[in-house]
Amino acid sequence: MDCAQAKEVLGESRAGRLDDVTRAALDAHLEGCADCRRADAVERALDAALAEQLPRHRPSPGFERRLREGLGAAGAGTRRAGVPAPAPSRRSAGLGAGWRVFATPFASALGAAALVVLVLRLGAPRAPGGTPNERSSAAPLESWDLIDEAVSDHLRVVASTRPPEIASGGIHQVKPWFTGRVDFAPRVAFAGDDEFPLVGGSLGYVRDQKAAVFQLRRRLHAITLLVFPAAGLPWPRGDAVSLAGREVVERAARGFSVLLWRDADLGYALVSDVARPELEALVPKITPMR
Repeated sequence: MDCAQAKEVLGESRAGRLDDVTRAALDAHLEGCADCRRADAVERALDAALAEQLPRHRPSPGFERRLREGLGAAGAGTRRAGVPAPAPSRRSAGLGAGWRVFATPFASALGAAALVVLVLRLGAPRAPGGTPNERSSAAPLESWDLIDEAVSDHLRVVASTRPPEIASGGIHQVKPWFTGRVDFAPRVAFAGDDEFPLVGGSLGYVRDQKAAVFQLRRRLHAITLLVFPAAGLPWPRGDAVSLAGREVVERAARGFSVLLWRDADLGYALVSDVARPELEALVPKITPMR
């Protein structure tokens, strides 16, 4: 096993999902590779810090209803009324207790995986085009904090062991990827440069609306840019600074700097642990004055 292969399975190793052969190969590689041991230690420390510090939000009032409805729909799709379940074949009946010993935990794992997927689909924030009941079930706007959500989205991005959903081949590759995935066109003029290379992009959410997430770097520091429809969202109060003609709200939260500004109908949030002046230098690059 080489370094590239080892780093691909480090996340699975921490989750305890490696088979014995791969586990042994990874252990042998880590024993002789200081770089991969260091990478593994950093990821484990990050996992522990996120588990301890990330906020735990209560599900929305409509979550249980949507979950029940979804479970009911899933059951109805596999069992139509009036159609009896097929009788077990003689072959399956003859497999005996040995098969059941194997099949029961396997079926339980499949059921748990299906439930997790369903929960993620039903519990994720919905786009504003949902039903009135779904929209009314969202948390009250006055109890919602844009700064906190931007930091949580940044932590989700940096904690991911997967590559970006669209790896950067330049802004003209990343921006078109969002077409059809978000219901707006993200206006981002910055294509990345030597100081702030563009890593890629992915989908995110700001409250109940899809957001375009752009991932940049400053040396070893991750920078997350969220672009989202700003209409109807409560904006943080307080003094704003003027950066290249933009009124920018600057805050510190959980050790990160957060910069928020608007350009017409879109909102922008920059989050990172880089020095704030470095983050400020990105604002006119991302949304230059027209």
